[in-house]
Amino acid sequence: MIVDCFWNPNVRPADFILACGDGNSRLSSLEWSHWGLNSATAKGFNLVNDCKPYCAAGKFHSYAVVVRLDHPQPWKKHPQVQRYTQMSLVYTANRPDGFERTVTYPLWN
Repeated sequence: MIVDCFWNPNVRPADFILACGDGNSRLSSLEWSHWGLNSATAKGFNLVNDCKPYCAAGKFHSYAVVVRLDHPQPWKKHPQVQRYTQMSLVYTANRPDGFERTVTYPLWN
């Protein structure tokens, strides 16, 4: 399971907000090829606002990614439920300026 910005549990979400504060980075069109106890894998797109000249006037750009979820741990809200605590994005072609090919994020709990 993965927990979203609003503390909702999700299994195989089609979309997922990465930047909870402003929504300037999110995943879309996720297609899950694997969803297991220890990891999950999907292909989709990372939509990232370039914030040029500032975020409200910026444009969103789409980047193809492979998403991997792992490091399951008990969810603090429901300790009997395991949720993924780490997400890695691998950009398969272009990527946002300043981003590495692989970016790893801790997930909230």
